Amino acid sequence: MHLRPATPADIPVMMNLGNHSATASHWSREQYDRIFGAEPPRRLALVIEEAVGLQGFLVAHEVATEWEIENIAIAGAARRRGLGTLLLGAFLDHARAQRASAVFLEVRESNHAARLLYEKWAFTESGRRADYYTRPQEDAIVYRLSLA
Repeated sequence: MHLRPATPADIPVMMNLGNHSATASHWSREQYDRIFGAEPPRRLALVIEEAVGLQGFLVAHEVATEWEIENIAIAGAARRRGLGTLLLGAFLDHARAQRASAVFLEVRESNHAARLLYEKWAFTESGRRADYYTRPQEDAIVYRLSLA
């Protein structure tokens, strides 16, 4: 198992993983391309791979002294093996090294597995966005982790 920064060559596999995950954001190619662009905001994309290929990714962006996790997906066959925990831990190490004050994210209200993962890392609910998600329409729970 190898965790590393994503490269533009990873985009097709990241898109496939995201599109086959019911809980990940289903981004367009242009949205993935922006990860590696020079335009603000600054982004970090991490991937985790095994001998069989890419098994998951996390994308976050920085705004001033805060970070927001934008997208995270794990391959169906690789779920429940701690890969999300590894990605999240590596990202939080990066955010702390950048002296971030906080990390935010939104998660589907029904995504209990993700919510448990974030709560395990001490994220706390800080709000709700009504009807934030579509297909199906659902509220987002906003989580915050204070790093300061």
